[in-house]
Amino acid sequence: MFRTALRNVLAHKARLLMTVLAVMLGVAFVSGTLVFTNTITDALQNSSAKGFDQVDVAVTTEYQDAEGDKVGEAPELTEALLDDSAKVPGAASAIGVVTGFTAVADKDGDLIGDGWSTQGGNYWGEKDPRYPLVDGRAPKGEGEIIIDSKTAERTGYGVGDTVRMSIDGPVLTPKVTGVFTTDDGNVAAGGTLTLFDTATAQKVFGKTGTYDEIAVKAKAGVTQAALKAQLDAALPKDLVETTTGEKLADDQAEMIASSMSGMKQGLLVFAGIALFVGTFIIANTFTMLVAQRTKELALMRAVGASRRQVTRSVLIEAFVVGVVAAVTGLLAGIGIGAGMRSLMGSLGAVVPDGPLVVSPNTVVAALAVGVLVTMLAAWLPGRRAAKIPPVAAMSSVHATATTKSLVLRNTLGALFSAAGVAVVLAATTMEGSDGQAPMGMGAVLLIIGVFILTPLLSRPLIAAAAPVLRVFGVSGKLARQNSVRNPRRTAATASALMIGLTLITGMTVMAGSLQKSIDKMAAAAIEADYVVSMANGNYLSPDVAEKLREADGVTAISPLRNAESRIGGQTEYLTGVDGSTIGELADVKVEQGAFRIGGTDVVVDTDTAEDHGWKAGSALTVAYEDGKKQQLRIAGVYEGNDMIRGIMVDLANVAPHQSDPVDMQVMVKMSDGASAASKDSLVKALDTNPAIQVQDKQDISNEVAKMFTLMLNMLYGLLAMAVIVAVLGVINTLAMSVFERSQEIGMLRAIGLDRKGIKRMVRLESLVISLFGGVLGIGLGVFFGWAAGQLMGTTIPTYELVLPWARMGVFLLLAAAVGVLAALWPARRAARLNMLQAIKAE
Repeated sequence: MFRTALRNVLAHKARLLMTVLAVMLGVAFVSGTLVFTNTITDALQNSSAKGFDQVDVAVTTEYQDAEGDKVGEAPELTEALLDDSAKVPGAASAIGVVTGFTAVADKDGDLIGDGWSTQGGNYWGEKDPRYPLVDGRAPKGEGEIIIDSKTAERTGYGVGDTVRMSIDGPVLTPKVTGVFTTDDGNVAAGGTLTLFDTATAQKVFGKTGTYDEIAVKAKAGVTQAALKAQLDAALPKDLVETTTGEKLADDQAEMIASSMSGMKQGLLVFAGIALFVGTFIIANTFTMLVAQRTKELALMRAVGASRRQVTRSVLIEAFVVGVVAAVTGLLAGIGIGAGMRSLMGSLGAVVPDGPLVVSPNTVVAALAVGVLVTMLAAWLPGRRAAKIPPVAAMSSVHATATTKSLVLRNTLGALFSAAGVAVVLAATTMEGSDGQAPMGMGAVLLIIGVFILTPLLSRPLIAAAAPVLRVFGVSGKLARQNSVRNPRRTAATASALMIGLTLITGMTVMAGSLQKSIDKMAAAAIEADYVVSMANGNYLSPDVAEKLREADGVTAISPLRNAESRIGGQTEYLTGVDGSTIGELADVKVEQGAFRIGGTDVVVDTDTAEDHGWKAGSALTVAYEDGKKQQLRIAGVYEGNDMIRGIMVDLANVAPHQSDPVDMQVMVKMSDGASAASKDSLVKALDTNPAIQVQDKQDISNEVAKMFTLMLNMLYGLLAMAVIVAVLGVINTLAMSVFERSQEIGMLRAIGLDRKGIKRMVRLESLVISLFGGVLGIGLGVFFGWAAGQLMGTTIPTYELVLPWARMGVFLLLAAAVGVLAALWPARRAARLNMLQAIKAE
């Protein structure tokens, strides 16, 4: 039986090629994902480890309680602590480290990198071992900086150039005196690192005479553990905490691996989808192969082969196909991993250098996935082949499904579909994250149910295309009849495309609806023309609001100032605003009372009011930062959102009690509205500061939507793999169908249907099957998009379902294109059949 199985594989090389390709693509995606994520993780971890080469023990003040939570105010690392650290017997040197946000503008005045990745620090002395200089010299004084080599390369800055930059508000214009290399992860990710001399860094970051960390280097022969013990003995335990460089590197490696695990899981989900789609193709292929060899298998049964041996022979074929596909998929996956890494570089994401990592786990996973998926998909056709009685099989090449089996299938499909719809609908009534797991389970049940019911659904849906197919005459009629002749085969072929389009359509519906809700939120909550904030999300200096007041065209302005307070024994954060202008700048729905802020009148959002049991007219006593108390009155309760929420109090009440006031953002209204001239006026008032962003409503919406757009484009690219696998499935099915119908095609040629007619028949059949899968996929995608939207609507009040008709039309055209392209080779093969040889074919 083993030799027979091998001969069957070798005899049907062309037939199994598409199956091998389908499995290979899925395996390639799995192995490529593992190679890519392992390579990036290894490169980042090695780069990070290099960053700790100059740190044997780090002294910090970020101490924690037993639960790992930060406690109390962190004490300061002073010069005295630095000196004490340097004096321990095992210390070769000790460096005081200062860090902080530093925004640097490129030569066009735009911020380099994202706000979170633009950092600054101090260069220690004349030759800092942490940052080797490749050009120029160390910085001296407030007017000098040095920059990392990646930033110099990207921007064209060099020694002697003047750079525009900002730290907490004012614009600085220092000169570049040097360029250094670094293994800093933020720089590798496209950020910047700007270094001042130590005194300047302490001054600009507001840490005069103190440090964020002390990096201690051990003497030769002294271990990190020994140095840590000496430091623990010499430094006050109630003030500082010590950590070895090895521990820091391990923690950083663990954090990198954790951050990469999300990407790995996401990519593997799509690899799973490609394999899931490929499973249909494999099952379809083996079902057709078994049907074509019914007589052969029956003869084997007649000469003594048992049912188990017949099933085993089919599984052996699947094993051989799976091994070939897994090995080629692994090799292709290694290439995909290398290509994805290069693609990241071409898209501007800088990845540290390092070797391509192909771990033993990747090899095992690729082989296991390829072989197991193929054998599982082939098991049912093999079992079905073994159950065919030898006499019945010899009398007919085509074993038709029994009425009992079809009734069982349709009943099972209806139960799965009904259960899936019920669970999804139940999930839409839940709150936020509570409904995610039930909705996912319902979606899986519904997709399985629709897949089982697809043979039943194929007849009415394909029949609906009959009027259009009549235009093509005999070829169109034959194409329709061929499509419904074997509904199981049609279903398996269409289902592969259905799953891909379901996911693509569902994602598109959700993304479009989210974009609309964000636009509505920005438009509904903000009456201001512009919102001014820091690029990295940090607080603004109050000077920013004062500068904006002096800009040309400003008619109303109000900062949103964060103020900590105590109300009823609980910590509450107040939002200080200009009570005389906030009504012109914010547009919120008032649920109770009036939106009035001034004197002792304040307003609160509905959630806060509900938590405290407040309503319009309620009185509350506030204890400010300096301990002084004031009684306030709630004038109104408004509906809060992601843009505006909290307890709004007049600045005149808050400001006198703050020692270090900071603003979250500043809202501005202009006489000419939002325009290029208005924005230019505000930017100039802020000295074209790269650390501060001036955004209108559309800018705010676009910034949030940019994340969704990027995610959606990535999903389209990943789901394209599933569509490619579906295309292979259609080609495979048609090619084998042409082989199976050789006699029929030869007879059609003999009675007058020309080669063009044969080609048209096969193409139309492919087109109908693909459109059938496309219609099902788009329909399911819209349903899932609506259901997910209902769930998101519980947390986003402005959520509104948006159906992207244009894109759905494109998806339907994509399904049609899949059908046309997939039919090219099978149609050509059918047309080239010799009619006499085809008629004689067995």
